[in-house]
Amino acid sequence: MNIKIKVFPKYAYLASSSIAFLFFCNFAYKATIAYLIHKELFGDGIDVLVSLRAALAGIMFLLIILFFQFIKIKDLQSQRTILRGIFIGWSSLFIILVILNSNLIHFIVLSGVAALINLISLFSLEDLIKDERNTLTDKEIYLLQKLANKK
Repeated sequence: MNIKIKVFPKYAYLASSSIAFLFFCNFAYKATIAYLIHKELFGDGIDVLVSLRAALAGIMFLLIILFFQFIKIKDLQSQRTILRGIFIGWSSLFIILVILNSNLIHFIVLSGVAALINLISLFSLEDLIKDERNTLTDKEIYLLQKLANKK
């Protein structure tokens, strides 16, 4: 599919990691505030709300690390599979938030933007894969030249 806007997978991973970082900051901030309020009111211990928000912040941190690890992958087929999974994740989060809680506008907008960036990157990657199939690698060119010299 030829599209005019090209987004390489590296930039899609960086966009996803930055949006996940914003979610991480939000959940970590809310967990810290909830912990301080719970500690002030009840003395000691951790509430379920605090642990859930801290767990969500931890999940976002792990996603950020994964997105940075995905940048290192050079195989286009693997990147396509990863981008499909990331797109499904962001778009499902977007749809679930729209259906269940439409009051969280910033979460809806950020997850929608991340899904859109990953979709554009997926289409751009399809074009890159088609272009790669039509070109020869350096090793193939070397072997063809060697074969031509034998005759």
